[in-house]
Amino acid sequence: MNFSLRVSIVGDNAGRSRELKLVRYLHSGVESYGFLINDEVVGLPVLSKVLRHPFPLNLERLISLGVEGATAAEELMRISPEDVRREASLRVGDVTLLAPVLSPPKIICLGLNYRDHAEEAGAKIPKNLIIFMKPRTAIVGPNESIVYPSFVKKLDYEAELAVVMGRRGKNIPVSDVEKHVFGYTAFNDVSARDIQFGDKQWTRGKSFDTFAPMGPCITLAKQIPNPNNLWMRTRVNGEVRQNSSTRNMVFSVYEVVHQLSRVMTLEPGDVIATGTPAGVAAFMKPHPRYLSPGDMVEVEIEKIGTLRNAVAKESQN
Repeated sequence: MNFSLRVSIVGDNAGRSRELKLVRYLHSGVESYGFLINDEVVGLPVLSKVLRHPFPLNLERLISLGVEGATAAEELMRISPEDVRREASLRVGDVTLLAPVLSPPKIICLGLNYRDHAEEAGAKIPKNLIIFMKPRTAIVGPNESIVYPSFVKKLDYEAELAVVMGRRGKNIPVSDVEKHVFGYTAFNDVSARDIQFGDKQWTRGKSFDTFAPMGPCITLAKQIPNPNNLWMRTRVNGEVRQNSSTRNMVFSVYEVVHQLSRVMTLEPGDVIATGTPAGVAAFMKPHPRYLSPGDMVEVEIEKIGTLRNAVAKESQN
């Protein structure tokens, strides 16, 4: 169904000018999704029910509608009177935020896609994309724990801007990439360096359960007209470890999507983690400063927000 055609703009309500960020959340044991606005979440399924407008029941279905789905969600907010939005709203403190994408068809990650990171690693700037995959079982959401496996010795963080695809595409021209992107989220490519460097390839050391934190939201693509100029930071226990910008990418966001689509068909809900800047624990001087149980890792990206995850010791049960 073409949901955007069922919603018409009837005014310039408060929802029009706000920065709209989509979140998945749990409330009273029921999963839903909506827009995060200041300290409230406006539940879109509730809003659509009150307004009697058909609308996707879950965020995955909305993402599958691509740009059209994002437009429909924005328009639903625009036409909703303030009292209706209030009825559909919950305080952020009363919900549990979940990973914005629960079961992506693919999680595609890039290596050495920042010039400053390649430099600190003593690696050459790659001439082509270096990619690897993470399983969806690695996903955790904001405020969930990164589990430190008992046999891992060197646990590291990697702040990354992640693309959430909204339209199926193969051989997508750079000029058409924007039409295929649903939005952006923050991603932490957690890595067991002793395994990664020992294997001399990256998949096993980056694929443990909980090694793909993402969130806290998906900021719609139209809210970020230039994803190639966003500042990003990582803090560990409040200390800034990474402080860079997507300007330092070797391959821009649009070039990454274009090049990946030449290799594989990209699908709605695919998550593409675009690489990390300098400042990872493995290459800190004079010695590495890896994560330990009890540490709090915060990945903050401009226009998206802060993804927080504590490191927890693996349970022996």
